[in-house]
Amino acid sequence: MAIVPTVPLRSQGLKLSAQSLVCMGMFTFYGPPKPDEEMIELIHKAVEHGVTLLDTSDVYGPYTNEILVGKFLLVFVAALYLNFAMLMKIV
Repeated sequence: MAIVPTVPLRSQGLKLSAQSLVCMGMFTFYGPPKPDEEMIELIHKAVEHGVTLLDTSDVYGPYTNEILVGKFLLVFVAALYLNFAMLMKIV
């Protein structure tokens, strides 16, 4: 699996992925909207490959992309929490 390279964000030491996932086409502009589950899976795959920048804007729709990214984050953060909790029980 290829990992997206990172670039520094100014001098604070933070890094962003060199590529972003543009969420514009998830609901508008490129045909009919796709099911939420498919788009969440797409975001998940992008994050698995190292994408850390999700480009959203309310211009793309009335907060539809932000809600979708929120749904992804809800599942993603919950999975991180469960993995951490299981790790702490093992150690």
